[in-house]
Amino acid sequence: MSLLIKNASIINENQQTQVTDIYIEKNMISEVQPIIKKNADRVIDARGRLVTPGLIDVHVHLREPGYEYKETIKTGAEAAARGGFTTICAMPNVNPEPDTVENLERIMKIISEEACIKVKQYVPITKGLTSDELTNQKALLEAGAFAFTNDGVGVQTAGTMYKAMQQAALLDSTIVAHTEDDSLLFEGGVMHEGSRNKELNLPGMLQLTESTQIARDVLLAEDTGVHYHVCHVSSKESVRVIRDAKKAGINVTAEVSPHHLLLCEDDIPGDTSQYKMNPPLRGRDDQEALLEGLIEGTIDMIATDHAPHSDAEKSGSMIDSPFGIVGSETAFSLLYTHLVESGKLTLSQLIDSLTTHPARIFSFAEGKLQAGSPADLACFDLDNETEIRKEDFRSKSSNTPFLGWKVKGSTVFTIVDGQLIYQEESK
Repeated sequence: MSLLIKNASIINENQQTQVTDIYIEKNMISEVQPIIKKNADRVIDARGRLVTPGLIDVHVHLREPGYEYKETIKTGAEAAARGGFTTICAMPNVNPEPDTVENLERIMKIISEEACIKVKQYVPITKGLTSDELTNQKALLEAGAFAFTNDGVGVQTAGTMYKAMQQAALLDSTIVAHTEDDSLLFEGGVMHEGSRNKELNLPGMLQLTESTQIARDVLLAEDTGVHYHVCHVSSKESVRVIRDAKKAGINVTAEVSPHHLLLCEDDIPGDTSQYKMNPPLRGRDDQEALLEGLIEGTIDMIATDHAPHSDAEKSGSMIDSPFGIVGSETAFSLLYTHLVESGKLTLSQLIDSLTTHPARIFSFAEGKLQAGSPADLACFDLDNETEIRKEDFRSKSSNTPFLGWKVKGSTVFTIVDGQLIYQEESK
């Protein structure tokens, strides 16, 4: 099957916008030219709107198996497609965890049958995510695992992390870390330990819980030579540690979530669970350091940490609610509107942080808009303003503080392997 996209506005290799045609045969991009005069089985007119490589998100929670009332692989993939994502990487904190080949194969089967986009599956570093017993990395990789992480909890013992890194380095794999030192978590913290938590009389979470484990881990990564990737960086101290590690030649990469770029503790209006996430929204100076780190390359990419929960779970106080917000369907539009239109990021910087950078770091064939690349594409409307509304979500959940925000950059269509898998409804 062939597909011709006419009048697509793309960012070229000179970081400039140009209008071009894109010809797709089977599942590959075959031509990108100003004008293509070829017959195709289907023609889509992009009408001058932005077309990019399909977005890549290396950090999502799909909740299946075990928590299907929050999200399923099917609904999570559909939500990602609506956000312009064509490749996502699913975290392993489900039930049962994919810490054995049998459990992993069960999830991979659901992915192959239900997901409309490309889903790569993480597996745990340790059995049950919280023990000190390492999983069988070699067997899990052979069964299709993407990389290793205990997301949701930090690996508490340096020796355990060191052994895991040694094995991953030998297998040319990656250790992906949610960094959190439990010994620095006091009084059941629910938000950043700063000024706002005191105003709201809510227990805080020190930034040290994150940055001290990163400092430990980058030294372990230096000794073992493993690729070490830090999840959802949130503090200025963490940025400093990662910057220094990169200067020292350590193979460390990092991600930042949209909500940490766009919000800080001062934006929390009260004791509402829609603003509860882990790591929490930190200080204004942390928010500024994250953006600076992204621009300079200390932070390599943006990842949503899409974390769906039911309305009942996220309807009350921070004290009683779970951590996390959804992000797959709103990431690009929020970031474009509040970072690109404000002049804080260029459009090419935003696109690179969501496509070429994660693709290069994790060796994906996707992430490029050029002949010979997989035909994974997304189209965005940068001109018309829309409102983020719960009723428009494809996700089962709508737990986000961004409901009601006005944004530009809604997804017009999403293509995976040359197939149109999402198209915006006509208004």
